[in-house]
Amino acid sequence: MTTGLSRLLIVGYLILAVAATGRSAFQIATKFSEAPFAYTLSAIAAAHYFLAVLAIARRWRRFAIAIMVIELIGVLSVGMLTYLIPTLFHANSVWSYFGLGYGYVPVLLPILGLWWAWETR
Repeated sequence: MTTGLSRLLIVGYLILAVAATGRSAFQIATKFSEAPFAYTLSAIAAAHYFLAVLAIARRWRRFAIAIMVIELIGVLSVGMLTYLIPTLFHANSVWSYFGLGYGYVPVLLPILGLWWAWETR
């Protein structure tokens, strides 16, 4: 049984996964040499989002928690680095500036997801 919150998480992660996949695929195919680190990071984030969808939909709670903790650490680390060392990234990734390019959804979803995991334990 899925709850309203888990459905919201699934939809949010799915939209983010599709958006990040499309963006990273285009960037890797057309201008990879400009910012390989940022574009690869976006592709990894996209795959990560698909795993989050699967974990939440299947109610694999422990796996979902692990995915969301890794994601939160990633988005907080990359977000902080883009402010502290902006020259490290030659282009924005999904997690740059805490997900600014995606309306901060990349930083909000794992927080909401971890709250969901706590409430459904």
